[in-house]
Amino acid sequence: MNPKVMKLWDHLMLRKRFIIETIFDQLKNISQIEHSRHCRCTSFMINLLAGLIAYLFQPKKLSIKMTRFDKQVLMQI
Repeated sequence: MNPKVMKLWDHLMLRKRFIIETIFDQLKNISQIEHSRHCRCTSFMINLLAGLIAYLFQPKKLSIKMTRFDKQVLMQI
């Protein structure tokens, strides 16, 4: 396979993918945000909002630490 050219920002975020996947897993399993068919848009928004509020009350939250170099790349995009 030929190597593909990636944007620098995408390459930096791939390094932090395990943190992003862990946060998604917590949102799905602990906060019970699930991808299902809702009858109405309002019920979907209420379910999503309730899950995000539940995530905010968790004592330990993961975060992505960005270096000065990462911030400079973000500003250039």
